[in-house]
Amino acid sequence: MRNKSIINVAVVAHVDAGKSTLVDALLQQSGVFHDKEILIEQVMDSNDLERERGITIYSKNCAIEHKGTKINIVDTPGHADFSSEVERIIKTVDTVILLVDSSEGPMPQTRVVLHKALERGLKPIVFINKIDKSDQRAIEVVDECFDLFLDLGANHEQLDFPIIYGQARDGIALENLEDEGENLEPLFDLLLKHTQAYPDNSDEPLQLQISSLSYDDYLGRLGIGRITRGTLETKKNYVLIKRNGSEEKVKVNHIYVNEGLSKVEKDKAYSGDIVTFSGISHISIGEVICDESMVEPMEMIDIEKPTLSMNFLVNDGPFVGRSGHLVTTRQIRDRLMKELETNIGLEVEEIDNGYKVNGRGELHLSILLENMRREGFELCVSKPEVLYQVDDEGNKLEPFEKVIVSCPDEYSGQVISALNMKKGTMLAMDSETGYTKLEYLVPTRGLIGYRSEFINSTRGMGVMEKSFAGYDLFAGPIEQRRNGVFIAKEAGKTMAYSLFNLSERGRMMVDPATDVYAGMIVGLNSRDNDLVVNPCKNKNLTNVRASASDEAIKLLDPLKLTMEEALEFIGQDELVEITPDAIRLRKKVLDEIERKRYNKQMMD
Repeated sequence: MRNKSIINVAVVAHVDAGKSTLVDALLQQSGVFHDKEILIEQVMDSNDLERERGITIYSKNCAIEHKGTKINIVDTPGHADFSSEVERIIKTVDTVILLVDSSEGPMPQTRVVLHKALERGLKPIVFINKIDKSDQRAIEVVDECFDLFLDLGANHEQLDFPIIYGQARDGIALENLEDEGENLEPLFDLLLKHTQAYPDNSDEPLQLQISSLSYDDYLGRLGIGRITRGTLETKKNYVLIKRNGSEEKVKVNHIYVNEGLSKVEKDKAYSGDIVTFSGISHISIGEVICDESMVEPMEMIDIEKPTLSMNFLVNDGPFVGRSGHLVTTRQIRDRLMKELETNIGLEVEEIDNGYKVNGRGELHLSILLENMRREGFELCVSKPEVLYQVDDEGNKLEPFEKVIVSCPDEYSGQVISALNMKKGTMLAMDSETGYTKLEYLVPTRGLIGYRSEFINSTRGMGVMEKSFAGYDLFAGPIEQRRNGVFIAKEAGKTMAYSLFNLSERGRMMVDPATDVYAGMIVGLNSRDNDLVVNPCKNKNLTNVRASASDEAIKLLDPLKLTMEEALEFIGQDELVEITPDAIRLRKKVLDEIERKRYNKQMMD
């Protein structure tokens, strides 16, 4: 029998609403940190990329105690590319804290996660955050939350959701807006009062479903899940019900439970607790571990199929090995195989000179690439392409995304025009308080490269959420607008004189004194054709001086692309060269004559 009550709670919200900040405050006020310990903000975002981008990529667990009750807290991702991970986590919790900004209100990203929570029958707690903002409108936001719950089909009990106000950054929660607060005690009390502790059925035969995976270099693949009933013990025989319905006998070698931010090894874990365990090397999401005396499967967790693919190719450029030390096919293969241990949304297939990698979206794949370049890998990546299917009648099907846009009224016309051009179908349109909300069904291939255009067209004030809607009939050709590029003619260092002259016909992508090679993309042409140029040519020197001919050259700042922007930018005959210290754009075929021959073959 377990010695304390257990509650599992997930913190959900859109990106940048303050989820990780609230978890920090809960940990701090529960006494997890020692008095002299140096506190780090967003302590749950332990990955470097998470800290830099200010987003949660991987859901993580921690545990606190309050008045004799153990509270397991799950900090979840808010980005749409990781929504499948959130959906799995929802199955392991007893309630969710829905965090909403007091001025922005419920944003589009909250819909998917909240809908899954309501479908599971959970009764969310609404936390109106950042009430200290000068433009806070907490009362109106509560009404908007009610409308959202109603829109998502909440039942009467769920519509009667408890509300708490606060400032996660300062660790303050209030029952009423007029109250004076010093800590999060009202939130702790509400959690215990509102949420029923998970029933203690530790005496019954074990049942545990895997909701997430992790990996340890020493222990191998780790399974993570909540014990639905019974007690999990090491070295005891159990039955594993696999995804295909087959059964096999297994043993668990190590069991870990959360205490504060740490995972503590135990011999036993009891019903209701979220555990991490080792010993089953081939375990997968949705599989169930049962006691031999009662082998009872659970509803299988759907693993979302990839909709996008890229080719990860060996870097065959002249600069290979300059900054990275992991450059071979074998090294890339080993890294991708290791990623498959935990990243179940990924598929890897061997092709000539590399691997075809299928994933859930551009961010999903670019996060993997960013991690690889930081580890010392060099590789070339092709333009993202959608994965097609064929139905029983031989019709070509393509993936579609449900797109929900919120933007100021004055920019909505541009967004509607762009989404219509991309073969999108408008499902709903609503306008209030100066913002237009649009709901569209758009082919996934039409959205590749659209995020940058969307940010520019809404002056950074728009929010766009995408979620996979399913496969439907091929929507036909979609016009892709992009100008031609400047291609370096030969290897060398770029000269300010050449870049200045070329900038009259386009926008440069490199600084002066940058090493380039033949076939590398150095700029964006103002016209729609590609131009082979010599950015390394310097001014001819003579002993005759003319007035004003030797004035200092002033260059515009070059167009610098991030990883995601580069992947969106390139064409079908181009690659992104990714190294630890640079992101370069290049043609697939570097030699000019060979490239003409290749392009002719592609057209034929």
